[in-house]
Parts: sequence; C-alpha cells; structure tokens
Amino acid sequence: MPVKINTTEAPAPFSRYSQAMRVSAGRDLVFVSGQVGVDLKGKLADSEKGQHEQCWRNVLAILADQGLGAKDIIEMTVYITTQDGVPIYREVRDEMLGGHEAASTLLIISGLANPDWLVEIAVTAEAPSFVVEPED
Repeated sequence: MPVKINTTEAPAPFSRYSQAMRVSAGRDLVFVSGQVGVDLKGKLADSEKGQHEQCWRNVLAILADQGLGAKDIIEMTVYITTQDGVPIYREVRDEMLGGHEAASTLLIISGLANPDWLVEIAVTAEAPSFVVEPED
C-alpha cells in the first residue's frame, strides 16, 4: 500500500492531498489514461459536477477491473477548464476517494479535446506485482 509523505520542510497541501507518495519495491504501477465525464453509452454528464463525478466513476471502474480501489491511487493529474471548477473538483474528489489523499496536480487550462468537456482526470495506482504475459 502506498505511504503518504507530508513534511514540515515544504509548504503544507492546500486541500486534501499529499505532498508525495512512496511505493514499495516489488509493486506494479497502473497508469490510467485521462478520463472525461462520458458514460458507457457515450453520453456526457449534463452538469460540471456531473462530469467530475463521471470522471471519477470511470477512473474507479478501471482500477476495480484490476482489483484496485481509491486507496491504491498514488498520483492524480486533473485538468479543469474553469477557475470556478476548483471547489467542485475538491468536493467530488473528497467524496469519491473517501478521504484518501494521493499526490496531486491540478491544472486550469483553456480547453480539452472536446470543447464540451470540462474536466479530465488521469491517475497512477499501485498494485501487487504479477507477471505480464506477452501478447501473441
């Protein structure tokens, strides 16, 4: 399980995240590509908060497929398109991660690949090691 690192020798986090995370040797990393607020049917959530919630549902579904959960996230990179989205992001993140505090980078950008998308979330998670079989 990743270990949270917070030192008094650097500025404290501005919300619920960690300054850093430490991962043990012999563990695998799972890199989840940026997820947007679109459901399995391709429908975009109809509100900014809804897009944030759907992004996290998508991230957590991918992790669950690998036997992982929110507590396994060691780093998250989040892109939002409005300053007003910061409190929404923090509220939804805290709810969806159940208090887990991974390392985090939040960027406010001018736009995503689709102008209707307001948020995109990518994460890295820690997993028990296993042997990956080469594809034929």
